Amino acid sequence: MGAGHVVQRYFKADKNVVDDEGYFDTGDLAIIDDDGNLTITGRSKDLIKSGGEWINPGEIENVIGQLPGVGQVAVIGRADAKWGERPILIVEPQASQTLDDKALLDALRGNVADWWIPDQVIQIAHMPLAATGKIDKNRLRAEYARA
Repeated sequence: MGAGHVVQRYFKADKNVVDDEGYFDTGDLAIIDDDGNLTITGRSKDLIKSGGEWINPGEIENVIGQLPGVGQVAVIGRADAKWGERPILIVEPQASQTLDDKALLDALRGNVADWWIPDQVIQIAHMPLAATGKIDKNRLRAEYARA
């Protein structure tokens, strides 16, 4: 059949969604390891730009999500006058679990760059979910991203 096929444009759209080389930008961030394995590490729209450098919330979420007592976790950017944006950590503890904010942040030390460590931890009873069942970061930003 030849080359793989990608959608050229969305239904009733005026412009193509592929670039000049025929690539479709999904917005996914990924790495390819030495064995050629592709791992999705996050979404480009979720990146936080702090002090001119990029922070990948997915890497922070992976570390925190593996801790005992953590149910769900999200990292979003909050506007910051000095740095542009700074990350904040939003955590839903597992049922009847108590989490220590300092211990959550300490778990990041040595696993991510120090300047990636969120400025604030917010614990919530229930993480908002979108219709897809994924964490609704748009709702989190609307509620918690204001300084």
